Amino acid sequence: MREVKILYVEDDEALSFITKDELEQAGYQVVHCDDGQKGIDAFQEDHFDLAILDIMLPKLDGFSIAEEIRSKNEEMPILFLSAKSLEEDRLKGFEIGGDDYLTKPFSMDELLFKIKIFLKRKKVENLEQKKAYQFGSYTFEPTNLLLKCEGENLELTAKESDLLALLANNLNETVKREDILIKLWGKNDYFLGRSLDVFISRLRKYLAKDDSIEIQTIRGVGFKLNVA
Repeated sequence: MREVKILYVEDDEALSFITKDELEQAGYQVVHCDDGQKGIDAFQEDHFDLAILDIMLPKLDGFSIAEEIRSKNEEMPILFLSAKSLEEDRLKGFEIGGDDYLTKPFSMDELLFKIKIFLKRKKVENLEQKKAYQFGSYTFEPTNLLLKCEGENLELTAKESDLLALLANNLNETVKREDILIKLWGKNDYFLGRSLDVFISRLRKYLAKDDSIEIQTIRGVGFKLNVA
């Protein structure tokens, strides 16, 4: 089996030494870069299964690296690291396409647990993906990240596709908010909840061409994809 390869971008010499060693002891192959430009160069030259990105970096910040990754790869999990705990930083990270956020100083056990969850979730989702869904005027192909309607093809991000597939698998049934967060992001917290709301808003816009389709908010509970 191919060894899992992690892109790790961190400029703190002591922290990066310890973290890289712990990750390698856990069986991961780690490519460490100490500035943002080196991180982007490494991503462009190699294949990675997961990225761990510090936000404050020399030359280019972690958000810039994440944007480059998402422009080429919508599926690779991205975990942000930061000494800051500002809400706007977390929300920006999630909106760019980050999967989670750890504030320094962090527990190595927590980091290893998050990595394990991300990789397991990605494997399960790849195995469980359905070829196509049909609802209303839309055809949804999660494998190809495509939503089709009236001859037009809309390319979804991996997270948008995962969310729509989860709702489509439970058509006309309520999916609990916490269940969505745990399945797609690995945990239930306020910041991830705000990110989920952003993705729900996007899906509503994508599905607006058919009045028989509605993503309903069940206040205090979750969401329901209704098809008349």
